[in-house]
Amino acid sequence: MGTGAGLVAQLHLMAERGSLAEERAKGAERGDKGEKSDKGDKPEKLEKAEKPDRARREGEPELAASKPPPPVLESEPPADPAPSIPPLPAAGPWRSYKEQVAQIASRIVEAQRPIRVLQAIRWDNEVEETFLRNRGRELPNVGPEWYASVDLGFEPRAKAAEFEDIARDIDRELGEDDAIGDIMAKTALEYRDTVRMLAARGTKPFYGYSRKLYGSPKDKFPDGKSTVRDLGHMLYSLLTNVDHESLMESGTGAFERTLSSQEAAAELNVRLANYFADTTVHCMVDDSILADAAAGNDYVKVRTGARFSPRDIDILEVHEGWVHVATSLNGQAQTVAKWLAKGPPRTVAVQEGLAALLEIFTFRTFPRRARRLNDRVLAVDKAEDGASFIEVFEWFRTEGYDEVECFHNTRRIFRGGVVEGGAPFTKDACYCKGIVLNYAFIHSAIQHNRADLIPFLFVGKVAHEDVPVLAKRVTDGVVKPPRYLPSMFRDLNGLAIWMAYSTFFTKLGGAVVSDYYGKLFARTG
Repeated sequence: MGTGAGLVAQLHLMAERGSLAEERAKGAERGDKGEKSDKGDKPEKLEKAEKPDRARREGEPELAASKPPPPVLESEPPADPAPSIPPLPAAGPWRSYKEQVAQIASRIVEAQRPIRVLQAIRWDNEVEETFLRNRGRELPNVGPEWYASVDLGFEPRAKAAEFEDIARDIDRELGEDDAIGDIMAKTALEYRDTVRMLAARGTKPFYGYSRKLYGSPKDKFPDGKSTVRDLGHMLYSLLTNVDHESLMESGTGAFERTLSSQEAAAELNVRLANYFADTTVHCMVDDSILADAAAGNDYVKVRTGARFSPRDIDILEVHEGWVHVATSLNGQAQTVAKWLAKGPPRTVAVQEGLAALLEIFTFRTFPRRARRLNDRVLAVDKAEDGASFIEVFEWFRTEGYDEVECFHNTRRIFRGGVVEGGAPFTKDACYCKGIVLNYAFIHSAIQHNRADLIPFLFVGKVAHEDVPVLAKRVTDGVVKPPRYLPSMFRDLNGLAIWMAYSTFFTKLGGAVVSDYYGKLFARTG
């Protein structure tokens, strides 16, 4: 019995063990099937895992799985490397010829801006008052020390070096043979010498630079024989005995100085507004100028307290307005040749001579006016030869000027120079010299069929040798033709006939013809 019960228990235990083994085998089998299912899924079907709802709708068992691993973020592809950029050229961008000229011209204009020649050699009113109070017996106390107290507004050595640098840059950039460059280089170097002249105020070197820049009564005309002084002496003998009042009807009051400076300014404003119709040009009263009148870039000034005659107004309109202001405006209109707006000493003879010549062409001048210009030439000549301030003052007195006029005329000659004599400021020799040279230029231009050059005397502040060069550069835009021209220079027919006859007049033999008519006049008493 015990043995049977034991056998039954063993059989029962074996059955339990077999059932457990069977269960384990079935579980293993189920696991194998799952693995096979996993292995059978294709990678491209992964989107089913991304859409679990659709899988459940199709009756598929939901996998109890942990949250899917975060997607692997691929790093962004590296940006394309930037294209290589060549270095900037050391010389900068390409520049046209006109750009080069305009840039250099702007440097010249800017560099000369603080240079004010007449302001730098201006005498205080006290000098005049002291001299006249002493009855002209003592020389004005104006020497190097006095001028040293008058600030130039720039350091002379640095300013001179600046102009030399500009001249070197012109040769380097444009070449030594460039005609426009040559004009600008001469202009720059003249400004350099002007600076050196002003640095030597009150000394003899001042006169040396003045003579180099403005010339001298001893200078010869292009004929190589006649001098400016010869012209002065000839005009002196002709004009001294001419009475301007005998040359016109009496009672006109044309030469009576009845107009105040305010009235003169008002009249000139009307006339200048008519001439410069589309540009504003003002005339104003000013107490800082020494001359009766002076012109600027777009204005004319008349001196406070000065008196003017109707004929003075006629002359100022032409001299200051039609020439000085007009050439300034024509020069300012240049977008390339900008230096033409400013006048270095090399342009003074053309400028002042042209202004005085227009007085003649318009029949506005008169003998006393012509004498005044000519007497200044002779005064410069006397001062060059050693005459002192007092001696020149006394000479003007013998010529019929009143004391104030005598002082003003003499001051013009000695300002900046040496009052003891021998070293004057020679600018006043330019007026009469300029009249002759401009007349000769116009005459020769017509004679050689180059009348087209004549209007370019007004294109800005020019010297005669500049004119053919400037006229040639209109077509390529380096130079703009002058806008403001007097009527006789817009229509050159009248001047052409004048010059044609003057050519014959010069061949008549002046002395013989003069004697012929002199005898005729003598017979009629």
